[in-house]
Amino acid sequence: MLTAPRSLILNAVLFQVGWFACIFGARHPWLLAVALACLAAHFLWVASWRTEGRLVASVTLFGCALDSFLLNLGVFDFVGDSPLLPVWLALLWALFATTLNHSLAWSARPWWLSSLLGALAGPLSYLAGARLADVGLPLGQWPTLLLLSAVWAAVMLVAHGFAGMYRLRARQIG
Repeated sequence: MLTAPRSLILNAVLFQVGWFACIFGARHPWLLAVALACLAAHFLWVASWRTEGRLVASVTLFGCALDSFLLNLGVFDFVGDSPLLPVWLALLWALFATTLNHSLAWSARPWWLSSLLGALAGPLSYLAGARLADVGLPLGQWPTLLLLSAVWAAVMLVAHGFAGMYRLRARQIG
């Protein structure tokens, strides 16, 4: 494992490279291998699967359920008619989860900072991703952004809640 400043920078870089690989992977699926490599590199150099595997799995399942719900409500329109979330979006949730104890750890306290970050950055990330991955926003851009702002204000609290719960559990066990 790397030292703290280097691991934080690597975590942020791996997330950003993985984000682009997922977004462009919507049109070029071979790029999803790059995103998977970023995820693997996180577990190799930043944190072990043993310490963060449950967090990544929990946040990924939570995020996939949330985005599937939004998809079926008509908030998103992905290429094709599948009621299932695209793999690239599910992989984005896993990559996001890797940031919670590292490059986004600063946003956990106070709680309102996490919500503010989610309310601002979450919708902008979806907007950029939608434009680059050719995802439709049937409700329109502004209504979708406002909805996602409210959703992501809460998502950040839930995600950091998972991270805190698993950190506490790890301290109690070992």
